[in-house]
Amino acid sequence: MSQTTFAGLSQRTTAWAIAEALDHKRPIEVLADYGLTRPVPRNKAALVKFRRPVILALAKTPLTEGTPPASKAMSYEDVPATLRQYGDVVEITDVVQDLAEDPVLKDAMELVGEQSGETVESLLWGVLKGSTNKRYASSANGSNDASVNERLTTNLQRKIVRSLKDERGKKMTKKVSSSVQYGTEAMDAAFLAFAHTNCESDIRDMTGFVACEKYGSMVALPYEIGKVEDVRYICSPVLDSDANIGSTVASAAGFLSTDGTNNDVYSIAFVAKDAYGHISLKGSSAMKLYVTSPEQASKSDPLGQKGTVGWKTYWDGVILNQAWMSVARVVVSDLL
Repeated sequence: MSQTTFAGLSQRTTAWAIAEALDHKRPIEVLADYGLTRPVPRNKAALVKFRRPVILALAKTPLTEGTPPASKAMSYEDVPATLRQYGDVVEITDVVQDLAEDPVLKDAMELVGEQSGETVESLLWGVLKGSTNKRYASSANGSNDASVNERLTTNLQRKIVRSLKDERGKKMTKKVSSSVQYGTEAMDAAFLAFAHTNCESDIRDMTGFVACEKYGSMVALPYEIGKVEDVRYICSPVLDSDANIGSTVASAAGFLSTDGTNNDVYSIAFVAKDAYGHISLKGSSAMKLYVTSPEQASKSDPLGQKGTVGWKTYWDGVILNQAWMSVARVVVSDLL
């Protein structure tokens, strides 16, 4: 397979190809817009460190007249992230390109754009779901997935928010800009909760829920469905559940179950500012799109019978502070 980047395409087509892929990639991202991001320059090491100062101890001892207090030294802690390479490729033959009714090359670029965005979003969701700070919605006060048998409630949210505030977690006030350039834009302050779209009905049933269309002057975030007190809920179909690991299905319970034996368990990730981070996919050295047009002859393909569309990127995601996020493990109403 030829590895020549954008072989056989004009500069104008190449620019269009990148824009087309990003246009399909951007709407898939939800989590990536709210984590702490760091762009990675080319030709740097694979290990990236998120660095932050260690909080100073409170100065509770009264000062002695004429005697200055002992000075303190600043100290920092690092949270490492290791870049890993991800990518995929689609092959197109010259026969398909020449005879197919559909615009195959254009469709392939659209699909790899969607695939790249959803791949990274799923990887980041896996990082958040792996948080050690979990709350299990269980009527029996269980402490594992097998005990989960209740939906999300306002009371459970309040417990989670109280713990975030106890740990000095700050509300989100910025999100990643919606443009392809690296940057941020302001948002109305709140803690955020990320959930699968199957959770939407239960969230709307929570006491105190306010839908986005009733916000007034507050601007809704992408994929946001509404808020409860100081938590704003964002739902995406990419944020998948864990099938058949909850409590045993009860005939009167009416919760989603893939196998009909055990309830599916959904994660709802509540996050404060800088709870998690990832290597940003923005910038000129982010996702690389590779296009080889069919009929581009090469040593390995002398008749130009094959073309390819592919993508490649480097990425990693990390939880920066477990105490600034909490994952509620819940069941979801079946709506039958």
